[in-house]
Amino acid sequence: MFIYNAVLTTLDPEEVRRYAGLQRAENFDETMIIAACEEAIILIEPQGVWQEYDYDAVRQVIFSDGEEFVVGGKNVGKHLAECEKVIVLAVTVGETIENEITAKFADGEYAAAILLDAAATTAVEQVADEMEKVLRRNVEPRGFLMKRRFSPGYGDWPLAEQTNVTRLCHADRIGITLSSSLMLVPRKSVTAIIGLVRRHDGECDNLALSTTGCEFCAKKDCPSRRDKS
Repeated sequence: MFIYNAVLTTLDPEEVRRYAGLQRAENFDETMIIAACEEAIILIEPQGVWQEYDYDAVRQVIFSDGEEFVVGGKNVGKHLAECEKVIVLAVTVGETIENEITAKFADGEYAAAILLDAAATTAVEQVADEMEKVLRRNVEPRGFLMKRRFSPGYGDWPLAEQTNVTRLCHADRIGITLSSSLMLVPRKSVTAIIGLVRRHDGECDNLALSTTGCEFCAKKDCPSRRDKS
């Protein structure tokens, strides 16, 4: 089990705009988005944790200390096809920013609250992206390519498997727990699985990187959707 202590100095304002559902808002005050980004950078407490396991792609089974954990769902099974190992991970940006979002809503600062919420979502995704870069530097010298991360709730991978995922990656070590409805606490947290495929001579580095979560989501009208197909 490995702890990742992240440092973010900037957030992508276009991602904040997307998460706030403002992609088509042509005249929205851009300074409010920038202010939300700057406030979020001050409030976030980014951390990550991960653990690597052997994986049976045929049976969709993770092996951990003599136990077997089935990764249920055809979508995630297809995504992890031919993988020999998996990395199970969690990231969070902490509770402080969530408390500030709640306070803004309570004070009637709805626009600021929505933008700060979007900035927090952007932050946790950026932390996950940065942690993936660290993981890639670790696995590539060992002869593996990395699949994109895939989270419980994507496609037909049941959200109920959040229990196993948080346990396997030791999410509690960075303060992440589950609510009674299996939602992550703090709310601005992410768990995921990443498949490791054995690299063959001459194979392009990006062959394993073709899947995104949006491709497996049935909600085609989502305002935060990356692909618009």
